[in-house]
Amino acid sequence: MIEVIRSGPLATVQDLGRPGWASLGVSPSGAADLGALRLANRLVGNPESAACLEVTLGGLVVRFTISAIVALTGAPCPVRVGDRQGFVNGPIAVPAGVRLVLGAPPRGLRTYLAVRGGIDVPPVFGSRSTDLLSGLGPEPVTPGTRLPVGDAAARWPTVDQAPVPALPDDLELRVLPGPRHDWVTADAVRRLATATYEVSARSNRVGVRLEGPPLTRARRDELPPEGIVRGAVQVPPDGKPVLFLADHPVTGGYPVIGVVEPADTDLLGQARPGQRVSLRWVVR
Repeated sequence: MIEVIRSGPLATVQDLGRPGWASLGVSPSGAADLGALRLANRLVGNPESAACLEVTLGGLVVRFTISAIVALTGAPCPVRVGDRQGFVNGPIAVPAGVRLVLGAPPRGLRTYLAVRGGIDVPPVFGSRSTDLLSGLGPEPVTPGTRLPVGDAAARWPTVDQAPVPALPDDLELRVLPGPRHDWVTADAVRRLATATYEVSARSNRVGVRLEGPPLTRARRDELPPEGIVRGAVQVPPDGKPVLFLADHPVTGGYPVIGVVEPADTDLLGQARPGQRVSLRWVVR
């Protein structure tokens, strides 16, 4: 078992999500930074699909009832294993009964804790992910939560330290034109690619809200609900873009003028309140 002593601002169980259920109104959900979750699992010898803990802005304290091998990826944070210093992006041995303590990351937002064997909570629609919008999956962890460790590991780790680029101070995201690209003015299209926005404190796992120059709509008529994907750039009535993340709804009624390049959505998942963001149009 993993015993949660402190949960920090938010900690949830996440895996690669539950794609394929949109027809039933079920979002894919899954880790906000899928690449970091995959790496954490590889470092402890798990399949990439094994469930981990997604920790927002640190503050997590856990204890294992048996000795464990863990790895931390994503937003780099200070790590303590009992009375010794730990590290990120490599496997760590944690003796039974010893506390693993995560501090707040100086950059980035979400840190992933993988344990060899995976977190073995019951799957819902084939996934162990917590979906904060729909309520599917396990509840966010709280002090006193006990999480069972499974037997998903297939091999022993062979890497001591993974080389991972540092997260940037400012984000630059590539955006592909969306299906309702023409629902904003030409000036708004240019503004989106030249202005600098700031991540709003109202952002969460559903979407990243941006503060900055509003985008002017070219059309005012109603738009029937349309499908939404991770990375969709939606323009609500106030003109301030919303970039959807893992727990996005499956449909939306505001125009989607762009979609973040899939390779950049993990970086979007690390956007923290107050961070500056610039968007750049790309055409394939």
